[in-house]
Formats: sequence, C-alpha cells, structure tokens
Amino acid sequence: MFQDVGDGRWWLCVLRMPAQPSAGRVAAWRELRKAGAVQVGQGCWAVPVAPVFEPMLDRVRALADQHGGEFTLFDAAPGDEASRRSLEAAWAEARADDWREFAADCGKYLDELAKETANEKFTLAELEEEEQSMDRLRRWHRDLRLREGSASTSSTHADDLLGRCESTLEEYTNQVYRALGAT
Repeated sequence: MFQDVGDGRWWLCVLRMPAQPSAGRVAAWRELRKAGAVQVGQGCWAVPVAPVFEPMLDRVRALADQHGGEFTLFDAAPGDEASRRSLEAAWAEARADDWREFAADCGKYLDELAKETANEKFTLAELEEEEQSMDRLRRWHRDLRLREGSASTSSTHADDLLGRCESTLEEYTNQVYRALGAT
C-alpha cells in the first residue's frame, strides 16, 4: 500500500485511444504499467496522488494528444470502505508482483555470476557486461521504491537481494583483476 498518501486520494486516468494504429495505445499502456498504475476498468487506470506520478501522467497525456486520443484525469477518493480496500489491495498486489519479478531477476543475476566464476571467465568485457546488468538492477530497484512509497516485507527482501548482488559483483570484480594481474 502506498503509505505516503495520507488522505486516500487517487488519480484516475481515463484514456481513450484509437484502435489503429496501435502504436499510441501501446505506448500509453506501457507508460502506465511502467509507473505501476493499476487498471480499474477498460481504459481506466489509478495511481495514488503523489508527485512521483506526475511526469508519467504528463507523458500519457502527451501520447494521447499526439495520437488522437483523449486523456481525462480525476483526483478522487473511493466512495466507500469496500472500494477503498479493493483499490488498495489491487495496488498492493501489483507492488508485490513487481518485487517478485525483481527478486527473480536478482536470482538470475547471481546465477550468471556463479556460472562465470565457475567457468573462470574473468575478462574485462564480461565484467563490463555484469556491471551494466547491476546498474539496471539498481535503477529498477530505485524506481520500484519510488513507486511503492514505503518499505514492505517484499521490498526489504529485495534490498537484501540487491546487497547480495552488489557484494557478489564486488567479489567477481576482484577475481577479474586478480586474473589479469592488476592487483
């Protein structure tokens, strides 16, 4: 749940895009999904009212304008307790899915480093590739943290996994430099 929204307000984004060409509709959908918006109906998406989501809303509005669509934004609060719980549960489940996907990628990264270490593939080219992958994980983690708004059990586990990835990369880096005689 997005803890930084104390008053329970949500931005509801109603988006109508032409079916063809599909490029604009797909681009807008990707922006919304990338920002973590939850779909609450056909063409209707929700995010908590928070400054972190404003740039995404601006981009979606620009895409709608550029591709002949319509973008309508509402600042709203759920009308009853059941609606509030439903929206918050959808948001929480989407964030948990994000963290599960992140954790899976961290696992793949750790497996990759273990494979390269076992194969003694200690080259600068491989190190650069692994550093780029680590940078991607760090950016993804930062973006998920911003979207979530506060710590959860899933994000705390992800923090630990990211730390493991960073320390494993550091060990791999040391092995590369030792293999190259640069220590």
